[in-house]
Amino acid sequence: MQTTTKRRRRTKVQIERLERQILDVLTGDHPQSVRHVFYRMTNPTLAEPVEKSEAGYRHVQQRILAMRRSGAIPYGWISDATRRGFHVSTFDGAGDFIEAFAGLYRAPLWDERTPHVEVWCESRSLAGVLQATCEALAVSLYPAGGFSSATLCYEAACEIDRKGRNRAVVLYVGDYDQSGVLIDQAVERELRSHLTTPLEFKRIGISPWQITYYGLPTRPPKATDKRRPDIKRVVEGEAMPANIMRRIVREAVEHYLPAGALAATKAAEESEREGLRRLARYIDRKGLDFMNGRRFDASAPF
Repeated sequence: MQTTTKRRRRTKVQIERLERQILDVLTGDHPQSVRHVFYRMTNPTLAEPVEKSEAGYRHVQQRILAMRRSGAIPYGWISDATRRGFHVSTFDGAGDFIEAFAGLYRAPLWDERTPHVEVWCESRSLAGVLQATCEALAVSLYPAGGFSSATLCYEAACEIDRKGRNRAVVLYVGDYDQSGVLIDQAVERELRSHLTTPLEFKRIGISPWQITYYGLPTRPPKATDKRRPDIKRVVEGEAMPANIMRRIVREAVEHYLPAGALAATKAAEESEREGLRRLARYIDRKGLDFMNGRRFDASAPF
């Protein structure tokens, strides 16, 4: 985004139009990061488009915050993977513990028939949009944070080798600009320097054909950056509508799954979860009997 010192003051009517646009975008597709919403607002065909600048971004950010505080949009519709809290969970007994974690049980979706597949993205902002999709497909997600640290790549490579699969697949999403097209190459190079597992590395976005096909908003490259003079227009990853980005990632990951594997795994998961819930109810009941002085028979069927 280009920095500008000129600030445009919108009228009340213009602000209301902008807020309607923001609400429409988030109603149809959520959660999204603030940066994703901002790029949707730069569409020149909108009734109230926003300039592609830091000032434009800040204005969208401020309107989203005001709308969240007023209740116009739910807080959960905006993702932010750049900040996290640290929590300690406690439970009212073993039954409560099992009940709480029954919903977290995951049956194995990937096995020796499949490669090890994981997703890397350039920023934590992108990770916040892709996290739920990756969790649903049981694949790891790594936000590189720009040019990734050697430690992160080393640890990721060790985890890939630990899986013991016959090959690994890394799917990458990042900006299309002078540095963005070099970051994925750096990640691939660093991973290969540590891996013993054969690696297939694919950049699945942003690509030149996607910029044209989806009509993504572009800006001129930085004049001071001469690393890729062939790149005439640049696009940040967040310029891709979040629903399209999630679909691209989902289709790319599912390509490596056997037909019907996802549906079969979900059915197995629900069966196991119900068994865990029954166990939780049994433990709660028997624990209450024990506290009331009645004999606790651990061998009794539940």
